[in-house]
Amino acid sequence: MRYVTFVLIPPDGGLHPSDRRLAEESDVTRTALHDINRLDDGTAVTLYRLDGTVERIETILDDCADVLAHNVSATGDSVHAYVHFETNDVVAGLLAVPHAHGIILDTPIEFTPRGGLRITVVGEETTIRETIGTVPDGIGLKLEETGEYEPSAQRLFARLTTRQQETLKAAIEAGYYEVPRRATHADIAERLDRTGGTVGEHLRKIEAAVLTAIVP
Repeated sequence: MRYVTFVLIPPDGGLHPSDRRLAEESDVTRTALHDINRLDDGTAVTLYRLDGTVERIETILDDCADVLAHNVSATGDSVHAYVHFETNDVVAGLLAVPHAHGIILDTPIEFTPRGGLRITVVGEETTIRETIGTVPDGIGLKLEETGEYEPSAQRLFARLTTRQQETLKAAIEAGYYEVPRRATHADIAERLDRTGGTVGEHLRKIEAAVLTAIVP
């Protein structure tokens, strides 16, 4: 079973009006979509992971005409928002692709710093190639990587918070886990513009989460 990871670049910075509104807000950062589904009545529901305050996100969603209902709550370092919204042609076209071609979207879907969506799809290689060719017009697409799918590793990484993921990536890039160790907490903190104490706390939580998950 193969996977392909690519970045979708939606038109005008967002998939739909409320998504675009969140993207434009300087006090809110979209970090991931945990799920997105189209309902029988043609509307859709999604679960965002965001950085920002609950109050600000609620205010934005209250002002969006395409939002039918929402529920926003803080969870650890992040905010999660359940949003029920009216679809447009872009969303409807994208959601039709997996069902039409028998591929699986591996969630969560990550937002890139420039507002793209980093998506991993899983299935047979020929089917995936055919599917990518059916992405609706007007949406940019950039292939990133492909290979054999290993769900346990990807799902374990997805369980980490946004800040923990950023810290782990920076630690690996800096050589913190190499032997001999090539970086300190301070080195990683400098890359992330955080304190060494904060980095150390994140790494301890990451290691606890990973070890707990892999030990039978």
